[in-house]
Amino acid sequence: MYTLEEIDHILDNCAKLQHVRLEPANLYAPLDYMMSIGGKRIRPKLCLLTCNLLTDDFRNAEIFPAMALEVFHEFTLIHDDIMDRSDTRRGCLTVYKKWNENIAILSGDVMSILAYKYLAYARPEVLPQALDLFTGTAMQVCEGQQYDMDFESMPFITMDDYLNMIGLKTAVLLACAAKMGALLGDGSPQVCQALYDFGYKLGIAFQITDDYLDTFGNEQVFGKKIGGDITNNKKTWLLVECLRRADVARKQKLQELMHLGEEARAEKVEAVRQIYVELGVKEAAEAEILVWHKKAMSDLARAGIAPSRTVQLERFAEEIIHREK
Repeated sequence: MYTLEEIDHILDNCAKLQHVRLEPANLYAPLDYMMSIGGKRIRPKLCLLTCNLLTDDFRNAEIFPAMALEVFHEFTLIHDDIMDRSDTRRGCLTVYKKWNENIAILSGDVMSILAYKYLAYARPEVLPQALDLFTGTAMQVCEGQQYDMDFESMPFITMDDYLNMIGLKTAVLLACAAKMGALLGDGSPQVCQALYDFGYKLGIAFQITDDYLDTFGNEQVFGKKIGGDITNNKKTWLLVECLRRADVARKQKLQELMHLGEEARAEKVEAVRQIYVELGVKEAAEAEILVWHKKAMSDLARAGIAPSRTVQLERFAEEIIHREK
């Protein structure tokens, strides 16, 4: 069995292989930059952790497909930062700010292609299933991003709308990672499905945590400006729950705040945060994260893996919902 630290070391070594100075520099330097400025590598780590439930032997056929998930994720972040007009990512300039939008778009494109190159390292007998899973997930992530943008101009969405959106934008990629590891480890269809469900529900908990940190996190630790979701009128768990709880006066106030421009950013963020606190939304989000974590752990138990082998995966699941960034 590998520990989390050993898996981190494996992924670090694999990531270093990408730091190759290719030409043209304006195409590949942003890729190198994005992969080098940090990141939690949650998706490849999850993939190797679920694979490790079934096998103790990691080779390129397991490690590179796991890294494919990270490369794809980083590609989506490059494009997300353009769409969200984000200046910083992990405490550093975003790619489009450091270079320009056109370079960021094209570098993101090459990362999406590189992800498939890495996925192709999978053993021939599992590659068709891996490709089908990965491609379907990639399309779902794009669908989720479109819903996220569509929702910005809508005054109200339901919690079901929100859960569907983050399910597509965030949770399916964690579900894909968990199932990918099971596929690479030759897991049965039942085990693969149980781990997919585990990853999906953990992904919901992860995204609600992200929503929470974007509003109530420590900016120095979080790595980007607090309140970006509020500024961009993102339909987060906190906002949807707040609108559900708010009386007519507070709903009207929230609508007024949503129409404020960038020049009133600080005022807008603080006012919305205050309403969240007044309505108990902050504490409700903290409780909801634990609800989804518990559901995920129930699915993990359904996989029927010996508890002695799930210790590291359980530790991982705890860490990502109690993180500060």
